[in-house]
Amino acid sequence: MKESRDGIKSDKFSKSPSVNSGPLELDIDDFKGDFSFDALFGNLVNELLPSYQEEETDSLEGHSNFGGSDVLANGNFRIPSDAGKSAQGLSSPLFPEVDALLSLFKGSCTKLIDLRKQIDGRLYDLKKEVVVQDSKHRKTLNELEKGVDGLFDSFARLDSRISSVGQTAAKIGDHLQSADAQRENASQTIELIKYLMEFNSSPGDLMELSPLFSDDSRVAEAASIAQKLRSFAEEDIGRQGIAVPSVMGNATASRGLEVAVANLQEYCNELENRLLARFDAASQRRELSTMSECAKILSQFNRGTSAMQHYVATRPMFIDIEIMNADTRLVLGDQVSQPSPSNVARGLSSLYKEITDTVRKEAATIMAVFPSPNDVMSILVQRVLEQRVTTLLDKLLLKPSLVNPPLMEEGGLLLYLRMLAVAYEKTEELARDLRAVGCGDLDVEGLTESLFLAHKDEYIEHEQASLRQLYKAKMEELRAENQQSSESTGTIGRSKGATIASSHQQISVTVVTEFVRWNEEAISRCTLFSSQPAALAANVKAVFTCLLDQVSQYITEGLERARDSLTEAATLRERFVLGTSVSRRVAAAAASAAEAAAAAGESSFRSFMVAVQRCASSVAIIQQYFANSISRLLLPVDGAHAASCEEMATAMSSAEGAAYKGLHQCIETVMAEVERLLSAEQKATDYRSPDDGIAPDHRPTNACTRVVAYLSRVLEAAFTALEGLNKQAFLTELGNRLHKGLLNHWQKFTFNPSGGLRLKRDITEYGEFVRSFQCSFC
Repeated sequence: MKESRDGIKSDKFSKSPSVNSGPLELDIDDFKGDFSFDALFGNLVNELLPSYQEEETDSLEGHSNFGGSDVLANGNFRIPSDAGKSAQGLSSPLFPEVDALLSLFKGSCTKLIDLRKQIDGRLYDLKKEVVVQDSKHRKTLNELEKGVDGLFDSFARLDSRISSVGQTAAKIGDHLQSADAQRENASQTIELIKYLMEFNSSPGDLMELSPLFSDDSRVAEAASIAQKLRSFAEEDIGRQGIAVPSVMGNATASRGLEVAVANLQEYCNELENRLLARFDAASQRRELSTMSECAKILSQFNRGTSAMQHYVATRPMFIDIEIMNADTRLVLGDQVSQPSPSNVARGLSSLYKEITDTVRKEAATIMAVFPSPNDVMSILVQRVLEQRVTTLLDKLLLKPSLVNPPLMEEGGLLLYLRMLAVAYEKTEELARDLRAVGCGDLDVEGLTESLFLAHKDEYIEHEQASLRQLYKAKMEELRAENQQSSESTGTIGRSKGATIASSHQQISVTVVTEFVRWNEEAISRCTLFSSQPAALAANVKAVFTCLLDQVSQYITEGLERARDSLTEAATLRERFVLGTSVSRRVAAAAASAAEAAAAAGESSFRSFMVAVQRCASSVAIIQQYFANSISRLLLPVDGAHAASCEEMATAMSSAEGAAYKGLHQCIETVMAEVERLLSAEQKATDYRSPDDGIAPDHRPTNACTRVVAYLSRVLEAAFTALEGLNKQAFLTELGNRLHKGLLNHWQKFTFNPSGGLRLKRDITEYGEFVRSFQCSFC
């Protein structure tokens, strides 16, 4: 803002308090920066308010708050309400300077309108100037774009040129490098030819060689040059051999090269032996640096194979006889006593741990000495398995003959199989440990398998033969126990003795459980030796078939022995059946013998029922063993599971047949005893009225009481032994036979009314008994 007419400078307006003062002089520059219209008009109002406030101070003495009123930011007062009310009573106007303010505002508005017009004019001029400058700028940009396009074209041509020059330079570099390589090869070839001419002398004459080939400090260089000379000469001889020499010169040259090759070979052999001797000397002194240097030089001869094999062959564990003998003593113990699998397992664990530790120590030396340690480790581990382990296994595993197997007192075939399993398992652990230590590219697992191939090829035959041998020994043991028990009983009656002998030969679930235990052990060995599912299934099926044969034969023979006792009891009953015309003394003796035969029959019945019960328990054990252990091993092979189920059913069919026949014999035994009791105890007067006028007896007859008591005893044994459909069929058949037998028996008697009451009582007693055992069956 410029100065006012009075020459006083103000921030936004002239501070002249006169009402007649002219309007404010504003300039466009006053509106720049942080200009605010609110502040402008507030200051215009506050220009006149101070004089007004001084005039009103005295008239408003009682209103102290009015003098302390606030001034708003826009220049107006905030007047209290009570001050406003008191001001209404004043006769003079509230703002006497309002006219001056209005005049000032009008002048300011006029000036602002003029300034707006000036600004609009300047804006118009600026727009015209901007349009002109924009046109010039666009023209300049077009020219720059054309220049840039030309510059890009120049750069593209320059880049193409640089690429062409670079390719040319690369080709030149390749040619120079090839030429340098050819020059180097030519130089080396010339040098080699000079050395080759030294060897191309008389055969075996190596006295005229350069100092290079005799200086011990330059052995590495001499070995490298000798190998290059051999390769060069042998390659040239090969070319000469392919193309038939057409001139005498070629033949002469070829013969000369052959002499050089022979001399070179002789020199290389001599140099290699010298290096091996130095390597051995350093090895004895444990000078690893010298050993490493020699091994590095020897690696130029057949890739160092001779040095590797020589180092491995000179290890103490391969050449010290005492170490090998110690291995045998550690595993087999005293040669006088028979080694046990547990002792062999402990011995093998100790020995294989010692071997692993030794190989680990050797591995540290090999890593520090040889340029190709993995190759040396392969040779070392292979030698360990093929020599040290194989020597021990040959002494431990002596394959027995299947024609003349070892006696059970000496362990039998089972001892060999257990030894084989222990050796195989421990040797596999050794292979895994050696793999962890390091064995290069050697297939240590495959090599371990090859050590046992001769044993695994015939393994299943030995396993089956072992199971048969165990079964035969067990049966001989049982027969010996039965014989000893029979002899200890002394002299007894024939029927009673037969019963006792039969009881000693009963089927034993413990024996069947032992058969299963043998089979479980055999199956574990099958799993150990058979890695493929098909081979495992075949071996498991063969071993399980042995168990089926053993159990089938054992329980069938047990059932047959029980049937023999039933047959013997039937023979005794028939022997003492007498006619009617005999003396009383003979009849009493026969009756006593018949009672003994009946006791033998009942004992045989009970024995057979026990045999049937144990037979069922044995079959259940086999079925459970098959479901838990065998079936999962057969499932991977199609049809193997179903075939084994069919074999199991076939194997048990012979036992089922013996049980079926024996149950029929049991029914015959029961019916024979019932008929004997009825014939011996039933009297003709049981169903007639007494002649002396005594009241009729309403109790069951003595024959009925004894028959019911007998049936109760035998059926209790049947209830305990039989289950399911077998029990139902047996009791149904027995009930039908009893019903028919009783009817036939009663047809022999005549009845009167009072005697019929006792018959009715007998029928009631039989009926109650039948209902009782039928309910028990339900």
